Amino acid sequence: MTYAKETIQLEINVPVRDIMRRNPKTIDHRETVADAARMMCGKDSSGSCIVIQDNAAVGIVTEQDINCKVVAKDIKPSEAYVHEIMTSPLITLHADKTVEEAAHLMIKNRVRRLPIINEKGIVIGIVSVRDIMAVSTEINELIGELALINQTDDIDSNMCSRCGRMSDDLRNIDGSLICPQCNEEDRI
Repeated sequence: MTYAKETIQLEINVPVRDIMRRNPKTIDHRETVADAARMMCGKDSSGSCIVIQDNAAVGIVTEQDINCKVVAKDIKPSEAYVHEIMTSPLITLHADKTVEEAAHLMIKNRVRRLPIINEKGIVIGIVSVRDIMAVSTEINELIGELALINQTDDIDSNMCSRCGRMSDDLRNIDGSLICPQCNEEDRI
């Protein structure tokens, strides 16, 4: 179990640059919401566009922004501009920060996407809650397989965890493989 804990700790300390989607979609602040929606419908969309003004990232427009701030208010998307509905200021994270730090920042700010910046402050990628969950799921699957391999190795050894005797009839009791004699002694 200690190994599994260490593995989880190592994995959440991976830099976000290793899991981010590179080159997120960007849109000029003067473009319409309809333009942003068309960009989000394209292949490899993260469901968002980084809003750019004077070559700087100033906000983000998400599918939720379009649904709640335009569609729900019955505003025509071709008559609304991204700068009117974008979420700003932009909450970003440096590419050298960890997956754990990204998750904490998302929770603290209640956001589902984090633009990732380089040392010059330029957006170079984006990480979503789904990206972090995918990494977590993969880690959990690997840990499960490692635990199974570890258990199989213990069973293959046919050795009692308590007394060290060989037995073909080992029982898994509280994570330890116990022979019938030791199991019987525990009942007394």
